[in-house]
Amino acid sequence: MNIKKTFLLLAAIALFIGCKSAQNTSSKTSDALNELVSIMQGHYSSEKQSTEDKEYYNISLRMTPIWKEKGNYLFVEQAIFDKQDKPYRVRVYKVTQKSENEFMSEIYTLKNEKDWIGKWANPEAYNKLTDADLELKQGCEVVLKRVEKNKFIGATGDKTCPSELRGASFANSIVTVTQNEILSWDQGFDKEGKQVWGATKGGYRFIKMKE
Repeated sequence: MNIKKTFLLLAAIALFIGCKSAQNTSSKTSDALNELVSIMQGHYSSEKQSTEDKEYYNISLRMTPIWKEKGNYLFVEQAIFDKQDKPYRVRVYKVTQKSENEFMSEIYTLKNEKDWIGKWANPEAYNKLTDADLELKQGCEVVLKRVEKNKFIGATGDKTCPSELRGASFANSIVTVTQNEILSWDQGFDKEGKQVWGATKGGYRFIKMKE
């Protein structure tokens, strides 16, 4: 075999191996992203924590998958458990992958959030929701790292998420997602760094409910 043919054969083998490697990486990447989105969705309650420590409320956290044809989006409602028809937080999360073990959950508010409250009972209704109805909370995205199977830990950037709630200047969130539980610690701080809202002892422990 002459040198030219040998070179072409080696190049073809290298290209084949590279393509297979890229396909395997892409497959693993998709599996990890699907794992995160799958364990995030569902209806959660902090009831157990609220009975153990009266400083915590019984909170309902509901995350419903929407727009499956566009990517990984979750419609999120958070409310006092006995007042789920009046959630105090309505958001859309867009979950994407940054690298093999790093993921990002971007946070969007809704311009007419009252129009969408409770639609989880009929998820097809979210098909009428459009990009124009959403507004990105710049700097409030949560970056999560996969530390083991069905376990992701992350946080917002340091002082990157603006907040005006109760005199706050910025907000921080620390999150751990596991198969049946989400630990979420949201805190607001004023410009001097004094905490003005949020739990002080630690995050809210949301346990996935069986429905």
